[in-house]
Amino acid sequence: MTDPLGQSQVLPYLCGLSNAGTEMHLLSFEKPDRFAEMQDAIRRICNEYGIMWYPHGYTKSPPVLSTIKDIRTMRAAIRRLDRKHNFAILHCRSYIAMQAAFPLREDGKKILFDMRGFWADERVDGGLWNLENPLYRSVYSFFKKQERKWLEHSDAVVSLTHAAADHIRANFRTAPGRLSVIPCCTDESLFVPHPKPVKGPFTLLYSGSLGTWYLLEEMLEFFVQLRTYYPEAMFKILTMEPESSIYEVSDRLGIERSVLIIKAVKRRDMALEMNGADAGIFFLKQAFSKMASSPVKQGEMMAMGIPLFCNEGVGDSSYIVKTYNSGIVVPEYTKEAYRQAIEKFRGTKFDAEAIRKGALDYFSLAGGIRRYRAVYDSLL
Repeated sequence: MTDPLGQSQVLPYLCGLSNAGTEMHLLSFEKPDRFAEMQDAIRRICNEYGIMWYPHGYTKSPPVLSTIKDIRTMRAAIRRLDRKHNFAILHCRSYIAMQAAFPLREDGKKILFDMRGFWADERVDGGLWNLENPLYRSVYSFFKKQERKWLEHSDAVVSLTHAAADHIRANFRTAPGRLSVIPCCTDESLFVPHPKPVKGPFTLLYSGSLGTWYLLEEMLEFFVQLRTYYPEAMFKILTMEPESSIYEVSDRLGIERSVLIIKAVKRRDMALEMNGADAGIFFLKQAFSKMASSPVKQGEMMAMGIPLFCNEGVGDSSYIVKTYNSGIVVPEYTKEAYRQAIEKFRGTKFDAEAIRKGALDYFSLAGGIRRYRAVYDSLL
């Protein structure tokens, strides 16, 4: 919960569900440095909304063995808490939580598999598990077998995207009515456009983490092409990643550091920093597992009324862009494709208010909370 994703994609839902009358108990595993910095703030939020929070320490190494240790710790904690509180539903966010909790289905607990994506395939597609290594090949095979069992025998399944849900329906015996789609939602009360600042140079915006999936070099190459149309353009990057990792790439591409604005921004200040951007961008690595991805930044940019550039093959992103006229889809990573996308952007009239309405229709946090509550009600 002390990671940015926990603060945007877990806590807001739980606060809303608790407000709606659901008794919430939250078991999480936290990185020591983030926990030391953020635990008091997270505990204040949980106390305010009546959420019982049970944080444990997350262990990262050695690979595989540390995960087995965390799963055992999690399972023991669930059983201990269940003896005291007699839970009706175990809401499991992703695969590790499922591995810990699924055996309790035999005790009559309803299991909600909130899958978040094809986790084992993400590890392979992201280069974290090399299947030529017998250990990782064995672990991958194990989790793919578990995945089939969970998708076919959980009491409810939540997918982030319709693309992944269609794949599940076609390839797994998931019971009709048990599968729901709830994207990564955006807090519409937090991401609200402010009055436009005094107009300055064209600003391209990126927000969020960089690394495994996000294609920094390709986005910077796009920015180089953008500057041929907007010579004074700036690239604003809101991220917790170190500046040096960005400059290492931008220097190689010959981009002056003076045209990059790199800021580490807390969630509460994100909307203010995003305000006034002329366009957003995110390029993700294309892979099988990415059909299940719902980029948080897409809903946030749309809620701010910012049109965006994105690539093909990432969850429902292209469909959303086209449905709500909220940006331009870039088909490939070439100078020609970038120029064509920019020219199309320049020739398209984007309505910031309409883009925000699209976000409220598709990514609304209030709507996401209602959908989770409907899943809970169906299980009870």
